[in-house]
Amino acid sequence: MTHTFDVAAVLFDNDGTLVDSYEGIVASWTEWAIEHEVSAEQLSGHDGRSTKEIVRDIIAEERYESSLARIDALEELHAEKTVAAPGAHEALESLPREAWAVATSGIRPVASARLAAAGLPVPEALISSSDVERAKPAPDIFLRAAELLGVAPTDCLVVEDAPHGVTAAKAAGCAVLAVTTTVGADALEGADAVVGGLDEASFAYVDGRVKVTVPGGVSRRAAAASPRKSL
Repeated sequence: MTHTFDVAAVLFDNDGTLVDSYEGIVASWTEWAIEHEVSAEQLSGHDGRSTKEIVRDIIAEERYESSLARIDALEELHAEKTVAAPGAHEALESLPREAWAVATSGIRPVASARLAAAGLPVPEALISSSDVERAKPAPDIFLRAAELLGVAPTDCLVVEDAPHGVTAAKAAGCAVLAVTTTVGADALEGADAVVGGLDEASFAYVDGRVKVTVPGGVSRRAAAASPRKSL
């Protein structure tokens, strides 16, 4: 049995949702970790968090600003390695610009560069961690995205790939469609539906409303997915 979301707008996470930036992320953080003598264990478990929070947790205060600037520069440099996630082109082509936004824990220059490298449109409604006081799992990013589109958060569908993003979306009052491109379905508890990727969902714009249809329950591909960590 299929499930259909009927909403005013869709708020997409970027990395792992609209784009596959895995290769660039690994290249950036590997180079940064070697330069800063950071271990793989220190970089694990940060899916969905902002770069500034990750760096603040790992690096001493006196090196924080320079270390943050360095990883931001590396991520923008390696953005060219980004490709569109399966189904992303089709989803965005189905929606008018006023009916969707990007809400990411990344920074605007990196998010824009990755979307462009993937051949996806860079929307005016692009909210990054730099635009709000609190990043995910706080709801601020999604509340701001809904405000920018002029719709109520409770009338939005968030598409996310990370537990922090699901938590933030639910705290904002949004419905949530999760994709298992980064972690498995069991880590995305709280989502209203779970699929393997955007190519398993159908997006349409009918009479001023967004209709998103997904398979009922957890799809076979989502259940069988071999998730990979972004860091």
